[in-house]
Amino acid sequence: MSSIKTKQPTLNLSPSAIWLGLGIFLTVVFFLAPILWQIITSVKLNEDISAIPNVYLPNKITFSHYTELFSRRPFLLYIFNSALVASISTILCLVLGSPAAYVLTRMNLPGENIILTGVLIITLFPYVLLFLGLLEIVKAVGLGNSYLALIIPYTAINLPLTILVMRSFFQQLPKDLEDAAKMDGYKTVGMLINIVLPMTLPALATTGILSFIFAWNEYIFALTFITEEAKKTIPVATAQLGGATLFDIPYGPIAAATVLGTLPLVILVLIFQRQIVQGLTAGAVKG
Repeated sequence: MSSIKTKQPTLNLSPSAIWLGLGIFLTVVFFLAPILWQIITSVKLNEDISAIPNVYLPNKITFSHYTELFSRRPFLLYIFNSALVASISTILCLVLGSPAAYVLTRMNLPGENIILTGVLIITLFPYVLLFLGLLEIVKAVGLGNSYLALIIPYTAINLPLTILVMRSFFQQLPKDLEDAAKMDGYKTVGMLINIVLPMTLPALATTGILSFIFAWNEYIFALTFITEEAKKTIPVATAQLGGATLFDIPYGPIAAATVLGTLPLVILVLIFQRQIVQGLTAGAVKG
């Protein structure tokens, strides 16, 4: 009898593949470790948080830090304030920035290069340096403790970036589509809304997410322009969480507030992840 020898599959990995996999693993750990630490801290008991040496994996978990946020302070109201300010400023950026980008792309304006240079300089300008000037304007106009005190600066800061990103997308669209739409009877505004903007959804999603994240996480303006408790945003409310005594740092509630403040952004990115990837990679390869 002849025996049939079956060849066992072997896994041959080159050194470069091993180093690549190790690099990817270390990169993922590097970025996820702080997030996982915050999540674990938010469900630890107070004695485990303050224990020395550190308790990395607690035996017992608790959700009292989350319930403490809502029982001691109006945390739902803070979430609403952040969502309202970020949403309105993002919508204003897209509504104002998209037509401006289209005009700079399709119409030969006098001094167009100067305008684009100014927009680029404003984009690179550190917004923190505008703080004192904006503070004087807010005090003079009487916008303190109002949502407009945050919505207007956030919109102004994010608008140049929106114009630049949307302009790059409009430049990639073939002008023949717009000519065909005009032949079908579309006016400029109708063509922009019904034909052009639907084709730039990745750009809208990308710029919208970036604007929303900035407005959601901004701290300095929100801390200074808003002092009324009912209109504070999540970053300010999280930073002002206090313990039972003056020297007590509530690590558990702070970690819980951080997790709750980050969760809406994670959900938003997961919903629009396909459009974001398309928006970030569009134009990288020219056919």
